Amino acid sequence: MRDLYKEAGVDIQAGNEVVRRISGHVRKTFRKEVRTDLGGFGALFSLPINKYKRPILVSSTDGVGTKLKIAYEMNRHDTIGIDAVAMCVNDILVYGAEPLFFLDYLATGKLLPEQAEQVVSGIVEGCLQANCSLIGGETAEMPGIYQNHEYDVAGFVVGIVEEDQVIDGSSIKQGDILIGLASNGLHSNGFSLVRYLLFEKNHFQLTDQIEELGEPLGEELLKPTRIYVKTILNMLKEVSIKGMIHITGGGFIENIPRIIPKGLQANIQLGSWEIPPIFSFLQKLGELKQEELYRTFNMGIGFILVVAKEEKEKVLHLAEQLGEKAYIIGEIVKGDQEVKLLSERK
Repeated sequence: MRDLYKEAGVDIQAGNEVVRRISGHVRKTFRKEVRTDLGGFGALFSLPINKYKRPILVSSTDGVGTKLKIAYEMNRHDTIGIDAVAMCVNDILVYGAEPLFFLDYLATGKLLPEQAEQVVSGIVEGCLQANCSLIGGETAEMPGIYQNHEYDVAGFVVGIVEEDQVIDGSSIKQGDILIGLASNGLHSNGFSLVRYLLFEKNHFQLTDQIEELGEPLGEELLKPTRIYVKTILNMLKEVSIKGMIHITGGGFIENIPRIIPKGLQANIQLGSWEIPPIFSFLQKLGELKQEELYRTFNMGIGFILVVAKEEKEKVLHLAEQLGEKAYIIGEIVKGDQEVKLLSERK
């Protein structure tokens, strides 16, 4: 029997094959609150309201951006899903929220079951790292919109936090300390600039072995975004955190002011943490100015905590116990809700 829909570019059987391939992976993420299996029109999740007096739901959605182009060209798709989860769960984490469940959206020109399985396996890994359930999603075959081997992936997360435990930065005051948690390199931001510098302007190949990096260029670029959920939720049991910042698009310059009260600013002490070599490599290639670097990239710090000065040593100790590299990177002072980059100490 002739299949005109398949001739038009949409393969229903491929979609069924994807569901078959991913089902086992996805069920690994199910928390006890999941009330439906895969394949329904929606997903049911029972809120753990017995743990909360006045629960607040926190949501976020995000994608991976042009980092996807690196995955296409390397034909490696098992890490990009971690990025999709990380970009969402780290954003709600800044409020002190525990991620509950995640939904994904995968659109492609031609559905390739093995490729889709790899993408979803990364999403599953991200959900396991964040202890949230992957309870649903959408796989869309869109010929004419995407090239056959290309795809886009985005995610949506819902989390929960007690109303009186929401962290919003309102208690931040002069003298508080900024503690940075190390990133895993570029994470998922600035890739349009990265690709321009590396491939359009300087004609590097993803297989090039870069001495400064100690590994092939493509491996460095595909390192997935770190997920800080378990670290922060464990810390919150032991210490009081006044504010948190996920360093994503906009880098230090745009993200830190989002939680600073009026009349204050953040002074960042350059040289107080270890900057991964990928950033120095890109700076030299593009002759990038300091302002552009810190407005575009995370510069080796993926997540920032604002704590009272008397809590700083306890936070650093906890971070080390939880396997994090943590650094005192700055201080809150009087100012106008901005970030000031202080020169490296001699």
